Amino acid sequence: MTDIAIILGSASDQKIADKAIDILAKSNVSYELQIISAHRNPAELDAYVKKTDAKVFIAIAGLSAALPGVIASKTEKPVIGVPVSAKLGGLDALLSIVQMPKGVPVACVGIDNAENAAYLAMRILKVT
Repeated sequence: MTDIAIILGSASDQKIADKAIDILAKSNVSYELQIISAHRNPAELDAYVKKTDAKVFIAIAGLSAALPGVIASKTEKPVIGVPVSAKLGGLDALLSIVQMPKGVPVACVGIDNAENAAYLAMRILKVT
């Protein structure tokens, strides 16, 4: 059984994901990594979210950063968004992630701060 699913909107976000992976690996927390764009591969994302046994999602995305919100709309499991710095220093991604409508909650950490996403996911796992 997988504890945490890390989903990247693009392979270019791998260096951010590596920050979370390092912490999870050192803490012996199981994870799986997927690269699935909410915009380019919506059917693949939908299928993955439905089939994975992960307990928490970390969604890493830049620019419009729809990925965390799309995941949250498809699951009742906790979703943590990591905004990636890109065009506007990451503010575009940050605002996209934190401005979710009521009923579609997404936790959000700082720009490029996948470390805190890993720590938060591990805290959530201790509660569940």
